[in-house]
Amino acid sequence: MPKRNIVTWNILICGTSAYRSFSYFRLMLLDKVSLDHITCNGLLRSCVEVNDIDAGRQLHSWVVKLGFKFDCFVGSSLVDLYAKFGLVDAAKQAFDVVLVKDLVLWNVMVSCYGLNGLGLESFRVFKLMQSLGVKGDGFTFSSLLNGCAALGCVELGRQVHGLIIKMSLDLGILVASTLVDMYAKSRTIDDARKAFDLMTSRNNVSWTTMIVGYGLQGDGNEAMKLLRQMLDGNFYPDELTLSSILSSSGHLSATSEIKQVHAYVVKNGFQAFLSIANALINAYSKCGSIKTAFECFRLVTDPDMVTWTIIMGAYAFHGLSRESIEVFDQMLSSGVKPCAIAFLGALSACSHGGLVNEGLRYFNLMIDEFQIMPNAEHYTCVIDLLGRAGLLDEAFDVLMSMTLKPTSDMLAAFSSACNIHGNTRLAKWAAEKLFELEPNKPVNYALMSNLYASEGNWSDVARMHKAMRHRLDYRVPGCSRIENASGT
Repeated sequence: MPKRNIVTWNILICGTSAYRSFSYFRLMLLDKVSLDHITCNGLLRSCVEVNDIDAGRQLHSWVVKLGFKFDCFVGSSLVDLYAKFGLVDAAKQAFDVVLVKDLVLWNVMVSCYGLNGLGLESFRVFKLMQSLGVKGDGFTFSSLLNGCAALGCVELGRQVHGLIIKMSLDLGILVASTLVDMYAKSRTIDDARKAFDLMTSRNNVSWTTMIVGYGLQGDGNEAMKLLRQMLDGNFYPDELTLSSILSSSGHLSATSEIKQVHAYVVKNGFQAFLSIANALINAYSKCGSIKTAFECFRLVTDPDMVTWTIIMGAYAFHGLSRESIEVFDQMLSSGVKPCAIAFLGALSACSHGGLVNEGLRYFNLMIDEFQIMPNAEHYTCVIDLLGRAGLLDEAFDVLMSMTLKPTSDMLAAFSSACNIHGNTRLAKWAAEKLFELEPNKPVNYALMSNLYASEGNWSDVARMHKAMRHRLDYRVPGCSRIENASGT
């Protein structure tokens, strides 16, 4: 083109990839063409895509210099930019500068607070909107519902739901799907299902939201029923849908459902997704099929930290402690830097397998080589490791020398080990400390009662039983479920 104007440059900047848009912007400046509000918007969007807040701040300076900071269009992009980088104060400043605000700008500000876990601030902005006569739309209420979910406040969500019905916004897929999501995340799955069933039309997001909701509840049966209905309606599950179903089926130990989903995964090429592979390993492990879990792990070409940790935990869960730490060593040799959770898995495997030397080696490796400070769970594993091996003095030294305050899990592990190895004095000391920390936990009463019984102190045993009956609620008996040909 012999001559290019701002429209030409804007088409290039807004229509190309985020990285190339900056190159075109530099060429535009060399061509002595000044940017306008559309250019600013395209470049600010590119900053979000390439995760470059510094470039965003520089563009903000251009916006101020050229007088676009009062523009609603540019202001919305600035608020969105800062919101997605978690810079709420900067977003609020960009919002306040715009004197005449349109609904889009209000929506972006409401979304900003919801996105950053500040649900109450979202409602303050919404209340200000209402006082100025600005009525919200589907995007406004979707952001408010997300804020309710983040707050875990289902009652507030119900009030928003009532307002949505009053304004006849509940028929839109966006709002209806967000309603389902809000109720599901608030653990009111029946309300989520009612909102889902009342939807006049659904899309993949709607189905996935409801299935994920059942996944969060660990209800694999309902998740599988919905998957079948979804497929019958010519909708197709995505990575998130399948991961949720595998997770919920794993909780139920429903092997047949997992195999059905696995077949669908292979048939439709989803096995390449790492989240699906991780979910399959975890699901088969929880169903007791450790061999199949390992086969799924072996097929992963580039396992990440989550993958390694899941297969380690799978082996440890099945009592294969030696295999678990072999996987950990294999992970180290492959160049993957372990995190605190991976070390916790290794320590737990050593604890349950009685691998004292290996466990202490990993504990020292974590601190000395990888500079990971142990937390309460790491110390609990070490105390349990030493206690199970009968090294009570060493376990006591760890308990007393660590910088953290002893937790109930540490004291319970130590007391149990002392009781097993016949050190009544230390067992009673730990049990009394544990009783002080958690006076309303039934297992602590049982622990104290057993210790008194081992000393022949039957009056204190009776006192513990009486206190437990008077202070604690009735305990619901446990139950088990098995899977057979006709179901579970």
